[in-house]
Amino acid sequence: MKQFGIIGFPLSSSFSRNHFNEKFEAEKIDARYDLFPLENIELFPSLITEKSFSGMNVTIPYKQAVMKYLDGLDETASEIGAVNVIQFKRENGNQKTKGYNTDAIGFENSLLPLLQAHHTKALVLGTGGASKAVAYILRKNNIPFTFVSRTKKEGQYTYEDLTREIMESTPIIINSTPLGMYPVDSCPDIPYQYIGKQHLLYDLVYNPAKTVFLANGEKQGAAIKNGLDMLYGQAKAAWAIWNA
Repeated sequence: MKQFGIIGFPLSSSFSRNHFNEKFEAEKIDARYDLFPLENIELFPSLITEKSFSGMNVTIPYKQAVMKYLDGLDETASEIGAVNVIQFKRENGNQKTKGYNTDAIGFENSLLPLLQAHHTKALVLGTGGASKAVAYILRKNNIPFTFVSRTKKEGQYTYEDLTREIMESTPIIINSTPLGMYPVDSCPDIPYQYIGKQHLLYDLVYNPAKTVFLANGEKQGAAIKNGLDMLYGQAKAAWAIWNA
């Protein structure tokens, strides 16, 4: 039986296990997908030594930290600077690991159909590993953006910097933080009163289906989208990599 799984911490809100195990059952694939919550990324080498993996996903907070433990990186993952998929290969009896980023294709394929002519500028909330795939796709599609972080850095906004003018002139707002993820009922601290019908709010969080971030935007008339289609898109691309 082939072993697949996901590492991160915590993993209580992950849909990946059910998604893949239902796929295995429906397609009669002799495999299983499990959750491997790691309190520290330093536990990763022993995990992949103890178990024989055929593929692995990586989620918050290890999409960047895991990279130093891998034998190689796909060109796109290297450019993005974050990994959410690990391929395992056996060469001359030795296990080799290679990191990929399928978050990017999952995000792109779910975002582009939503864009209208006035969606020409974006705010990206958060600067972690997930935000790097978002930034990669925005650059690829020539959409100018600015990161929003809790700490002041050159070329970025803090949440306190977000004025009415900034909010009204930036119609795409993307939450790449885990804020609002089940079971915590929270949201990024932005001035929602300046959001209107011209806005598109996209939340990479998919559990719950409508986060507080999205609900607040919807109340103001904004279009909203959660990260479920992104999840399915990245999972489809991951499966192709694991079976290449």
